[in-house]
Amino acid sequence: MLSQAEKIAGFRALHEEDGIFVIPNPWDAGTARVLASLGFKALATTSAGMAFSLGLPEGRINLENVLAHCRGIVSATELPVSADMENGFADAPADVAEIIPQAAATGLAGCSIEDFSGDSDKPIYDFGLTVERVAAAVEAARALPGDFILTARAENFLHGRRDLDDTIRRLQAFEEAGADVLYAPGLNRLDDIRSVCSSVGKPVNVVMGLPGVTFGIEDLAKAGAKRISVGSAFSRLAFGAVLAAAREILDQGTFTFAKDAAGFAQLEDIFRTYEQ
Repeated sequence: MLSQAEKIAGFRALHEEDGIFVIPNPWDAGTARVLASLGFKALATTSAGMAFSLGLPEGRINLENVLAHCRGIVSATELPVSADMENGFADAPADVAEIIPQAAATGLAGCSIEDFSGDSDKPIYDFGLTVERVAAAVEAARALPGDFILTARAENFLHGRRDLDDTIRRLQAFEEAGADVLYAPGLNRLDDIRSVCSSVGKPVNVVMGLPGVTFGIEDLAKAGAKRISVGSAFSRLAFGAVLAAAREILDQGTFTFAKDAAGFAQLEDIFRTYEQ
């Protein structure tokens, strides 16, 4: 078994070595092990995927359950895991800082903190406050006994604020505050991704799997991205398959959906490798 320090060292190296890498998003131990079996080198949790698996909307899971979920994903494979810690489950910088050691204690290699407030009337924290929040998270991460990779997220484009200049300004401030990775989910134009990547000096995470966004890995590498995640896309894909299969049964009375299902033996072979 790899130690947490060894996993973090491997995760840090992925961000520092040449080339781009994909960090897919499982939502339970089974999907984590399937993705690990295919050769991915790191994993990231998805707050939406986790919530959907519990039959809830995103943002309705409390910190205790999120940390338990992180422990489950971390223990499922030998891969380093970065967690979606949403807005740190707090508004005040000092309270956000308290989340970091709790996240690290689950065995994670890193986590992300976003500037989405959860308030529909004012979804994005004011600039000054959001920078203070990231700075507090960075300080808490640096105070840990070992390394911990902090990703800072600017959520404008996911919440109706398609302001690229403000997004870049936030990411630049997060970089100055010491964040290790920068992330602006929701960018759906390659030119915008290129502008973000060229405006900062830290690795940039880009999310794919958004409707209508079809850039390939090579496109994103040329644009300057370092890391590609898929957010809730795999989870939504799985739910889409279940919905389509159920509609086939109800509307047509047939069961042809089974031809696209993973083979029983294939899954058994993957999961059997994890038996003690």
